[in-house]
Amino acid sequence: MIKVLRYTEYLYLAVAAISIYKIATLWSVDPKETYIFIFFAVVSIGMFIFRRRYRKRFEQRNKDNQQ
Repeated sequence: MIKVLRYTEYLYLAVAAISIYKIATLWSVDPKETYIFIFFAVVSIGMFIFRRRYRKRFEQRNKDNQQ
């Protein structure tokens, strides 16, 4: 289960990277179209941080329960 949580963390980073790429390519064409990608990038980075902290707490709790 912990491996699945780790993969979802990196999935959020991938979404953020794709969004940042789209922001960079679309900004000079139509800045209004990039706002949705800015939103996706910010939310994805926030979710990455949240999921990482949650996974580390989960691992620590399991480690403490095993001892």
